[in-house]
Amino acid sequence: MTQYTLKQASQLLQSKQISSVELATEYLAAIAAQNPAINGYITLDQDKTLAEARAADAHIAQGNATALTGVPIAYKDIFCQTGWRSACSSKMLDNFVSPYTATVVQNLLDEGMVTLGRTNMDEFAMGSTNETSFYGATKNPWNPEHVPGGSSGGSAAVVAARLAPAALGSDTGGSIRQPASHCGITGIKPTYGTVSRFGMVAYASSFDQAGPMAQTAEDCAILLNAMASFDERDSTSLERSKEDYTRDLDKPLKGMKIGLPKEYFGEGADADVQAALQNVINLLKAQGAETIEVSLPQTALSIPAYYVLASAEASTNLSRYDGVRYGHRAAQFGDLEEMYSNTRAEGFGSEVKRRIMIGTYVLSHGYYDAYYLKAQKLRRLVANDFQTAFTQCDFILAPTAPTAAPKLGSDIHDPVQMYLSDIYTIAVNLAGLPALTLPAGFSGSGLPIGVQFIGNHFSEAKILGAAHQVQLASDWHTKAPA
Repeated sequence: MTQYTLKQASQLLQSKQISSVELATEYLAAIAAQNPAINGYITLDQDKTLAEARAADAHIAQGNATALTGVPIAYKDIFCQTGWRSACSSKMLDNFVSPYTATVVQNLLDEGMVTLGRTNMDEFAMGSTNETSFYGATKNPWNPEHVPGGSSGGSAAVVAARLAPAALGSDTGGSIRQPASHCGITGIKPTYGTVSRFGMVAYASSFDQAGPMAQTAEDCAILLNAMASFDERDSTSLERSKEDYTRDLDKPLKGMKIGLPKEYFGEGADADVQAALQNVINLLKAQGAETIEVSLPQTALSIPAYYVLASAEASTNLSRYDGVRYGHRAAQFGDLEEMYSNTRAEGFGSEVKRRIMIGTYVLSHGYYDAYYLKAQKLRRLVANDFQTAFTQCDFILAPTAPTAAPKLGSDIHDPVQMYLSDIYTIAVNLAGLPALTLPAGFSGSGLPIGVQFIGNHFSEAKILGAAHQVQLASDWHTKAPA
């Protein structure tokens, strides 16, 4: 029963072949049996889950349900929800129970979706392997010796392991797309500002964006219809007319031009990733699409620009964790300044401290112009590269990660190597573009590999439609770990 896609679960619920309580109970049983091996969920509350399921069943019985009513979903630990712990996988917020609900979560609750729990993540979304969590690393369900990717690794792992039909993640520099690739699922980062950030704990405010993670592009489109909305409580939320992200799912690919960035098809990606790209190129061409070479010349500069800017924003956003109002407070201190320093020393992990220190440094007097201001200029150059490319193509096909999922422990002690693993995803966030990862094959050792479709601003429906057409002609997205 837990093998269903989101759409299949919805159809079964609407036809009353199964109740929401029955479905939620099946998932909770599967989680109890399998989650200890992968550590994908870190917060569960069976009573709350079943109460939401009973309410959903009542709506279905009354005939006033939506397509999502009664369907279970998991939330990355970065999203606040009234009465649930929202810790961002950090000791700093281990005791924080949210008094309010994130807009995107409320949108899905209004649709009648049922909360399964909170998923593990890199602490404050800072990491690419899900190993910086205060609650321990999440394991890749395809092979527990490997990472699931990050920072939304817990969300990707529970969907891949069929412990949720869908999950929410957040993408600051690739944190939806990279774990989706490593776990063999589909995930989309929408155009910046499309989904409200209110109630999503901030890492880097000009980059963070929530997005859906599921088995298929069709499932992601259905979820995005419910998630996207203008929110006056989020100053970066875009006020746009409501649109249907499923509208292009049946649109043929014939005549589409697909850009292949020459900078992405060189020596950076290993042979398995290149083979996965070729798999998708062949499918696109078989359906009448045309591939053309495009150039993104500032690609190599995207990583330094991103880590300067994101770290600067992180140092500002995380200054609120001081032990005064909420969260962890050090037990031993002499005065207020020592309370601040002891609280942060105890509450933050090493990767979070590293990024705070980098961010504080680049914002300091004498270094602002040399680093932060220059990185902002590079951000504009990266965005301009994409706009030039989109004058030649409908969307861009690219690797999501240079390799399949690395082994646990292989990158965590080498921060530079971990940062380099985001080479293909970060530029999208710098430019605020939408991008989707879909499964495209497997490595020689049996680990999933995904590729990404990158679109121009507000082209989510187009790339979701293209991904759906690829998935109709392939079966990589149907595969699940044993």
